[in-house]
Amino acid sequence: MRVIILMAGIAFGLYFIIADILKIPYLKASKAIMNMGRKDRRLTTVIEAVIMDLSIKLSRFIPMDMYRKNRLAATLKAAGISMTPECYQAHAIIKALAVGLLILPCLLIFPLISAAVVVLAVLVYFKEIQKAEKHMESRREEIETELLRFVSTVEQELASSRDVLSILEGFKKNTAPAFADELGITCADMRSGGYEVALMRMEARVNSPQLSEVVRGLISVIRGDNGKMYFQMLSHDFKQMELRKLKAKAQKIPGKIRVFSIIMLMCFLATYLIVIAYQIIQSIGVMF
Repeated sequence: MRVIILMAGIAFGLYFIIADILKIPYLKASKAIMNMGRKDRRLTTVIEAVIMDLSIKLSRFIPMDMYRKNRLAATLKAAGISMTPECYQAHAIIKALAVGLLILPCLLIFPLISAAVVVLAVLVYFKEIQKAEKHMESRREEIETELLRFVSTVEQELASSRDVLSILEGFKKNTAPAFADELGITCADMRSGGYEVALMRMEARVNSPQLSEVVRGLISVIRGDNGKMYFQMLSHDFKQMELRKLKAKAQKIPGKIRVFSIIMLMCFLATYLIVIAYQIIQSIGVMF
């Protein structure tokens, strides 16, 4: 027990010495800064603050070529993650190393688990490094689910107005948060610069083929085309795509139901077999 207390004291002392040498800010300051940058209401924990501080320090030593850096920066920006590409990769490495540190007590207590800890650390790294892409995909899917209603709204609005900016601002109030954010950024760009450039920037941020078709139609409206027939055809195509998605989801449901049905069947059979086996054992006991 004394050895454990001594090792814990040495670990805390080394931490404070290294933190002073590396000029790591206090946890309260780090948590306050991270909470200011959060869009959600979840507060930053102490572990997150420590991991972020270490990631910032490690990011200076992360080599990254320009192509990969620009690509990852675009992905982080689209996903709404306020990190540099080097810091994002360092963040994944620090989390994997934090899980990998569990191998030390495993070697002392049960060495066979050490291999599982290494595998878990690798899985944590890949999960963290792919978090931005998964977040961007979920954000893109959320936006694409609103495009059908948006196209129908544009089709109806073009009958009375051709002001694309007012159409976007009106739809922004009644849509999903992800699409509302994109429309808010686009409307601000349209006020400060050109309409076509702002729409093309939104297309580049979201990187969705469906949104590209919508942007193409809006640019044609800005250039003076009628656009009503185009959005009617686009609405029809989007409805067909939505129906195909719903059919694909419906086809996955029977497989899940079949698994639970088999489990229920096995439970019923086990109930009957246990009762029959119990009666057979009692009958054999009476016979002998």
